[in-house]
Amino acid sequence: MQELLIPIKKCQPVDGQFRLPDVCVLAGIHAADALPLDQLRADLAKLRLGARIKPDAAGATVTLRRDHTITHPDAYRLFVLPAGVEIVAGTDAGAYYGVQTLRDMITVNGRTLPCCRMDDEPDFRRRGIYHDCSRGKVPKVSTVKQLIECLAHWKINELQLYVENVFTFASHPTIGKGFSPFTAEELLDIQAHAKMHHVSFVPSLTSFGHFEKILMLPEYAHLGELPGHRGLAGGTTLCPGDPGSIRLLADMYDDFLPLFDAVDFNACGDEPWELGQGRSKARAKRVGVGRVYLDFILKIRKLCVKHGKRMNMWGDIVLLHPEIIPDIPRDIVLLNWDYSAAGRRIPQSHKFTETGLPLVCCPGTNGWHSHGTRLPTALANCATFAGTALDVGAEGFLNTDWGDCGHRNTLGVSLCSFAHGAAHSWHTKGVDNAAHVMRFAKLVFGDDGTMAEALSVLGDDKSAAWASPALMESLTGPRSLSTGFASSPCRMSACGLSDAELTTHAEKLAALEWPAPTPELGGFFAAALDDYVVAAEMECLAYRHTAMARVIRAGGNLPAPELAQHADEYDACARDFERIWRTRNEPSRLRDNLNGFRNAAREARELAGKA
Repeated sequence: MQELLIPIKKCQPVDGQFRLPDVCVLAGIHAADALPLDQLRADLAKLRLGARIKPDAAGATVTLRRDHTITHPDAYRLFVLPAGVEIVAGTDAGAYYGVQTLRDMITVNGRTLPCCRMDDEPDFRRRGIYHDCSRGKVPKVSTVKQLIECLAHWKINELQLYVENVFTFASHPTIGKGFSPFTAEELLDIQAHAKMHHVSFVPSLTSFGHFEKILMLPEYAHLGELPGHRGLAGGTTLCPGDPGSIRLLADMYDDFLPLFDAVDFNACGDEPWELGQGRSKARAKRVGVGRVYLDFILKIRKLCVKHGKRMNMWGDIVLLHPEIIPDIPRDIVLLNWDYSAAGRRIPQSHKFTETGLPLVCCPGTNGWHSHGTRLPTALANCATFAGTALDVGAEGFLNTDWGDCGHRNTLGVSLCSFAHGAAHSWHTKGVDNAAHVMRFAKLVFGDDGTMAEALSVLGDDKSAAWASPALMESLTGPRSLSTGFASSPCRMSACGLSDAELTTHAEKLAALEWPAPTPELGGFFAAALDDYVVAAEMECLAYRHTAMARVIRAGGNLPAPELAQHADEYDACARDFERIWRTRNEPSRLRDNLNGFRNAAREARELAGKA
């Protein structure tokens, strides 16, 4: 069964086949079995097979039962025999995952299944996705629910949403205004849906660095470590020595954490860029930046303990100051992150586990500053990190998906990397990395090979981190055309491609073919196809924009019709971008991104008028 998207630990072939009948009987006596069996019934309907669900196993086509000698909470055994299919598990979750495997077998084989016995369980207890909701794009609750169903099918059992200010804090009502914040009721709704699919909805809240969207407000700017840093009123980092900082966090935690049933809580703590450079500078000189950092972390931990949460935190600052590792309480989970296969933090993972600190390893989709996720980098990063995680005994694997500078990258384009992370989370040694993109396109979208090629072109590493920002960079010089928190860095100069290479790749992008959505595909994946189409449109435009900028910046001139057409292409792309944004997301900071498109079109028309 190596052709399945999520690999199986052990599969023993048995002679014979089982052909699903025209009307299947699906049996499970436990209430929790109704949901996965209903998913199976929907899949059978796509094959024009009928199905009915009943509690007793007599005459059943597919039977779910419990066996408490199966001790791993997510393990199951699946038997396909000439007389029918049986899934055995010790828990509701194990039975759910067994059904997901059966669903995939039907996708691959149709109604005639090869007989076999599967014995399956995951490599990691925690198998998660971390999705950014704080860089401008806040997904609708319906989108998050659909994402949960998709991830749970791939046996992901943890979802974290990155929250900086996008929550309606009752004690601090100005935080999040204008950013489409989640309400308490919405988070509870998401959590209830996640539970149904055996997904733990783990809270995540920025608590030290990346605090700029709160510190920019007049009533909180005084809490910044270095107000004015990066041109921001309060900078980006809380001052750890100001008593008001921990009081603010205490209020935020009181509003936020009681909503969540999960024991784990990600307090973040990464990238406090100004630490030791502003108000804590004198103390940092006396005791060291690492100690200043740890002292504030210990205060945060007390808040976590108060709420009965096990604190999780990013490990980047700890690895910069390894002298503090002995003093970190062993109930804090370190989240070690790095986003390339050669990342220097990956081989340092053992520094946590060897000292008794729980560890979760965190690769990334490379979707940020990208239209196509830099797919080879993402896949190599995930595979390398998963092997390290397995070697050092990490308790979990958390694939991160960020949205820096306005979150212009689309959700659909990240799905291929989500599936790859899910496969490694379950059975990393069983993943065929070279075949993943082809398998993803085939098993998720029913592709015959055309889409896999399109994914590879769109995700080509030659785009690096320059192509996406280039879309919002001025033709005349290094200046961002987008506004607010969607303002992009100027990286067009980092493009090392020749003029001919720019033209050739733009032509490839313009010629990409994507499958048409079908009713069987469902709304979530149909929207993903739209995401791919618009992502390719933006990427193609970025390449053309870069080629034109080279001419203009070198003192050359472009014909007025060419510039006018370029402006029209920006207008069309803006309309497409707004459509896909509104399909999945709240309005949030959409206008910041649209301003970039409009400013680019305006600039091109002004240049056309002068030509």
